[in-house]
Amino acid sequence: MTTLDNIAEVLELDPVESHLHPEGSFDLADHPVPRGLEEIWRFTPLKRLRGVHDDAPLDGDSYKVEVDVADGVTAVSVPAADSARGLSGYVPVDRVSARTWEAATSVFEVTVAKDTVVEQPSYIRLNGTGTDKAAAGHLLIRAAAFSKATIVVEYTGSAVWSENIEIVLEDGAQLNVVTVQDWADDSVHLVTQHARVGRDAELKHVTVTLGGDVVRASTSADYVGSGGSVDLFGVYFADAGQHIEHRLFADHTAPKTRSNVLYKGALQGQDAHTVWIGNVLIRKVAEGIETFEQNDNLVLTDGAKADSVPNLEIETGEIEGAGHASTTGRFDDQHLFYLQSRGIPADEARRLVVHGFFNDIIRRIGVPELQERLVVAVEDELSGHIDKLTAGASA
Repeated sequence: MTTLDNIAEVLELDPVESHLHPEGSFDLADHPVPRGLEEIWRFTPLKRLRGVHDDAPLDGDSYKVEVDVADGVTAVSVPAADSARGLSGYVPVDRVSARTWEAATSVFEVTVAKDTVVEQPSYIRLNGTGTDKAAAGHLLIRAAAFSKATIVVEYTGSAVWSENIEIVLEDGAQLNVVTVQDWADDSVHLVTQHARVGRDAELKHVTVTLGGDVVRASTSADYVGSGGSVDLFGVYFADAGQHIEHRLFADHTAPKTRSNVLYKGALQGQDAHTVWIGNVLIRKVAEGIETFEQNDNLVLTDGAKADSVPNLEIETGEIEGAGHASTTGRFDDQHLFYLQSRGIPADEARRLVVHGFFNDIIRRIGVPELQERLVVAVEDELSGHIDKLTAGASA
């Protein structure tokens, strides 16, 4: 019988082949240059990645980092050779991640002290100052045992930024990680995030993606003890020409664990494109787990496209529950008619519907000032096309 003490041994002896998640390797030779035919790359516009997926140098330094951490949280840059890089157990599963691992000369380590409860959020802000050269980064966030904290990572400005993020929750830790991609329109951001969740630990991970030319974010989580819980929430808004891609993977590697994935996105403008790929793997050892994943997309204009692909891979039937759902639809004219029939102008009615669509996730972020900023950001995104929609509806 499998016990918690030999889970790692079981996983090593009985690996699972997944077409969505190739076997990892630190050797760049094991990751050929993608051509767009591979399952994990078929939705990504490779020609717009500025060669990051090929051999473009990743030695740029056109960015600045600002840190504002609360008491009980430390943040320090450590040479890669002296860092705790790899603490999450992550091994690169694609060429970009492997190249980034190889190119990053330092690791930015953020640590929440053991038994510490931090009420105020801590911020890490990266501002890009140019797209002439691509840059590589590595961030390690560690929540020590029985700690509680919120870490917010914000991205602004112009950059070609490739990054690996490791998130480690020790036993009993509670961690809220929020990443906000509010890049300028010329930016490219390729980020791989992996979380390892300890016994009875709780991770809430929120991704907000608004800006950038191309943003591709891959987020995964696994477990090293029973009772671990993961919530993966996301909000994204794509404008004309933008490509926003999120790839989620909950790997249930321990029994009696939980995962919940909910991402919502809106699209507007010609050639706005969003991609959401969700996958949950329930291994043989993961008895008594509970999981659900959902993605909803709201298409506001013609010319926009949303791809949404939920997946479940189940190796044991001894589970509490598992399911997935995906919806993609246009703006509901019946909702608009209902609101207008009660005296609400058409442009205000559209705003109300879109804000209502996002509100379920926005309220879960847990950082009031960030929630308020996001409401304003959604309003700004809408303001650029409301007049055109209203004019078209009245024509």
